[in-house]
Amino acid sequence: MTGDPLDSLMRGAFADPDGGPPLAVPTRSVVIADTLAGDEAELVAALDLGRRLALVSDENTHRVLGARVTAALGSIGQVTEIPLPGRPHADRETAEAVRRESAGCDALIAVGSGTINDLCKYVAAQDGKPYAVFATAPSMNGYTSVNAAITVDGHKKSLPAVAAAGVFLDLEVLSQAPPRMIRSGLGDSLCRPTAQADWLLAHLLLDRPYREAPFALLAADEPALFAGAQALMLGDVEVMRRLARTLVLSGFGMTVCGGSHPASQGEHLISHHVEMMPPAGCPEAFHGEQIGVTTLTMARLQERMLAEGPPRLRASAPSEATVTAYFGEDLGRACWREFARKSLDAAAAERLNARLEARWEEIARKLAAVTRPAAELESVLKKASAPTTPEALGWPLDFYRNAVRHAREIRDRYTFLDLAGDSGLLERPDVL
Repeated sequence: MTGDPLDSLMRGAFADPDGGPPLAVPTRSVVIADTLAGDEAELVAALDLGRRLALVSDENTHRVLGARVTAALGSIGQVTEIPLPGRPHADRETAEAVRRESAGCDALIAVGSGTINDLCKYVAAQDGKPYAVFATAPSMNGYTSVNAAITVDGHKKSLPAVAAAGVFLDLEVLSQAPPRMIRSGLGDSLCRPTAQADWLLAHLLLDRPYREAPFALLAADEPALFAGAQALMLGDVEVMRRLARTLVLSGFGMTVCGGSHPASQGEHLISHHVEMMPPAGCPEAFHGEQIGVTTLTMARLQERMLAEGPPRLRASAPSEATVTAYFGEDLGRACWREFARKSLDAAAAERLNARLEARWEEIARKLAAVTRPAAELESVLKKASAPTTPEALGWPLDFYRNAVRHAREIRDRYTFLDLAGDSGLLERPDVL
């Protein structure tokens, strides 16, 4: 396509809308093709990763694609298979197991999606090795990011990782992924408007850094993806291509910014809370399914606050004692260290109130320009038959209300959850 942002980015020629030199990324190869069958060895050989390759997969991804990639790579080097049992978790213990198994290898090859990719990119960073990934599902945007979601002592963290040398997406394989995983990728893509509004809010209110570049990368593909949600679930390969591109470009947006800010804000904080403190008996949901639901919550909250006029802030109510009482001693202390960095005292609240009073019309106008109506986002999910309510994910409403109220205490990232919390809105019974 003319002026393809992905092609420009890979050539180091994407014009940075924030100024400065053209943007480039450390990933050397991204291939999105109708099929990659027969090309696997050539794709990896071109990366010059070494001859001793550790191929990491789980039971499902090995069956879907891992066996095929293993056989192909045997022609260019020595392949050590590292099969992870069942449905593995991206935690420090599993990462250490992968490190031990891959100790004698030159590089890692991930065959999978979120968990497998996070484990490999994190281990590769720890050991100073390169890695490449063959995607098995269009379920998340982490294939091209340089951060990994790793759980450490029960606290889900975004940790530094290495950029994939190569990212390979076979649309035939992606289209055969379980429908829930396809919906998950759509849900993870849905949060662009809410994440952008949250990040822009922190910039306009607190003067924190902000960039337009990651959103410029997505602008060409997002409308067609959202409009084609129903066709996506019916196997339309061109909409699947839009989803694959969106996930890749979203990850690159995080890489360009050096963090997850453009793709992870209030909606992800709520989701992280659920994963850290799941209700008893709650069925496990895919990350993107959760993000779809939490994005709708954030979209409605943002719409409401932008319509109501400048909020009146007060000193932040959470204290170290209340945070540790809610999350538990160890996890609570870790959360408090994060939250304390953005907690408002009375003087800070008054300074922000003065800015809100003086600049609310401008702030609201700029924020509204990057959002999309909550009803429109809900329609996208419904067309894909994706969950749209907490109850659809098995989350009791009272539990979910608490998650929305306390999610902002997990990290120092300032979002509309903080604006709502410090103005008392989160305590209202009609907040959802």
